[in-house]
Amino acid sequence: MTEDAADRPAPDRLPAYVERFASVLTDSGIPRMPSRVFAALITRDDGRLTSQELSDLLDISPAAVSGAIRYLSQVNLVTRERQPGTRRDRYRVLDEVWQDALFERDTLMARWEASLTEGAAVVGADTPAGRRLTESAQMFQFLRGELTGMLERWQARRAELRAEAARDDAGRGEPEPAGSGLAEIKAGRSGAG
Repeated sequence: MTEDAADRPAPDRLPAYVERFASVLTDSGIPRMPSRVFAALITRDDGRLTSQELSDLLDISPAAVSGAIRYLSQVNLVTRERQPGTRRDRYRVLDEVWQDALFERDTLMARWEASLTEGAAVVGADTPAGRRLTESAQMFQFLRGELTGMLERWQARRAELRAEAARDDAGRGEPEPAGSGLAEIKAGRSGAG
């Protein structure tokens, strides 16, 4: 068995993993069909599949794929792109999908914080409800500050991990994967996400 074959999952294990991961996502609040579509996309090497490929892979209708993609696009977990040389779309999960989701959460927490602060002023800051609203707003303010630092530390760690992977690939004589962001990191830029 070659080293590349050892790195590849057994084909019969991937569908079961996709369903298990989809269940985890569903348990965390993402609807079932978008969870399955997202899990299928994120487990692809290039993170891309067409509607027909998703339909065939997951044994679901094109309408189910369309609804799932609509949901995933609205929450910025997938993007739509044109398949080169055709009029067909394909759907893509970005390498930085979790980082992007956290950035979106930061924006949402800022809105929650502002609304909670307004609520405290409305009910009176010295009332039990006002103190509860103020404390909630302060919690979101604290979390947003911590999130910024965590994301900065993650970006540095991600650059280290990608550099290690590039060295490992170079040692095996493998080219950098397209869209991996490694060229940007080598050039001193942070990449696409």
